[in-house]
Amino acid sequence: MILHIDGDINRYYVQTLSMIFFPGATFAPDEEAGEDVPELYLTLEKSPNGYVATTKVTLNGKSAEAQRECEAREDLSDERCRKVAVGASVTAALGELLEYRSSWGILTGVRPTKVATEMLGKGISKTKTKRLLVQDYLVSAKKAALATEVALNEQRIMGTPETRDCSIYVSIPFCPSRCAYCSFVSYTSKKLLSLIPEYVHRLAAEVKEAIAAADRCGLRIKTVYIGGGTPSILEPELLEVLMSSLAEALGDREIEEFTFEAGRPDTITAEKLAIAKKYGANRISVNPQTLSAEVLSGIGRSHTVEDFYRAFSTAREVGIDCINTDLIAGLPGDTFTRFAESMDGILALRPENITVHTFCVKRSATWRQSSGIYSMRGGDAGKCVDYSQIKAQQALYKPYYLYRQKNTVGNYENVGFALEGKEGRYNIYMMEEVHSIIAVGAGAVSKFVCLRSPTTGKPTIKRQFNAKYPYEYLKADSIPSLVSSMEAFCEEFLDG
Repeated sequence: MILHIDGDINRYYVQTLSMIFFPGATFAPDEEAGEDVPELYLTLEKSPNGYVATTKVTLNGKSAEAQRECEAREDLSDERCRKVAVGASVTAALGELLEYRSSWGILTGVRPTKVATEMLGKGISKTKTKRLLVQDYLVSAKKAALATEVALNEQRIMGTPETRDCSIYVSIPFCPSRCAYCSFVSYTSKKLLSLIPEYVHRLAAEVKEAIAAADRCGLRIKTVYIGGGTPSILEPELLEVLMSSLAEALGDREIEEFTFEAGRPDTITAEKLAIAKKYGANRISVNPQTLSAEVLSGIGRSHTVEDFYRAFSTAREVGIDCINTDLIAGLPGDTFTRFAESMDGILALRPENITVHTFCVKRSATWRQSSGIYSMRGGDAGKCVDYSQIKAQQALYKPYYLYRQKNTVGNYENVGFALEGKEGRYNIYMMEEVHSIIAVGAGAVSKFVCLRSPTTGKPTIKRQFNAKYPYEYLKADSIPSLVSSMEAFCEEFLDG
């Protein structure tokens, strides 16, 4: 896609708006024009009352044009006013050309609840917040209500974040096989899987050092999350090494939540879950993605529906306090009827958490754009998403966690639902960036968060990247740089 932009406009924002209508689009500067290449012309000008944006788009001999103005208001920053004008103009022109309107309007970021949170934080009522999301951001009434409810639930769960709160993330980037839609850093080859024993012993030692450094910095650990990949790929003796090291480092401190993202049902055993529970894990994930055997086969999952039911039953028998299950709406080969059966099947089990994702393929996944799987309208995905939200709330699950991704079919969202008091707190802390995440292991990224910088008064986030691949991680010594970055950040932004 070719963009011609004139004015004080964030180019990336225009790209993300365009990708709602052209999922998987690229924006190479040297792309040659042609009838089958979308071309967009955008200008932004200051007006007496605010900003006026004008957009013209052409494709296959057809064109559409739209002009929109955003008037300046006290509750809109200058930057936000520009984005509203640009967003309304771009989506109007593209919507007219392609006869499509996104239910999330001009909101493109990972956190569509952010705008609702800001409004509520300014004392704007729940009713007015929903109205402004519809009026200014062109969000559908249904999604405006969802975003506002999630924002309120997040605030209730988080309370008032403290400056020195943090969470620990432990990375297990290995899987028994790779799902066709997966874009996470995870490794499945025999050569890389052979590194697991050495990796776990290194990880166990570095977890201790990271937690000791957090203690020296006066950070308070609120949650622990062991994620992947597939953490339950570890054999019991290696899981014991990791979990015992974590327990020793944590000592007798109180942890709000300790998640073991077990993941793939075919790797879950009673022995592994008993070890996880023994050392403090009180929340696990058992993720079927679908309860359709045909769809499972099509997406490259190596487990069966029966494996999922067995793993879920095992988790209940072991006595895990909180179980999360993941489903994906809009998977290739799935239908509304199949998805509805999957959702109903999960609800019948009454897990404490249900997370419903919308299918999304990234460049690093096995499925590529050339497969024709990107979809602007999303097929049955919208019906599936609506069904999951209606049925979950009828069953007394509350939406507490929401995020979105680029190139998601139909531009829909991912939502976490929970029974009262069973919300996954790490998910909120991580996504809302309200406290630091100390991340250990290959491919993990630490985020050091200061909610209010002593110099600028604004939130400040600094990231520390570990070696991406397990073999690189084993060759590197990542702890010194992690510890030094943690200590420097705390000294600059938190001390005094």
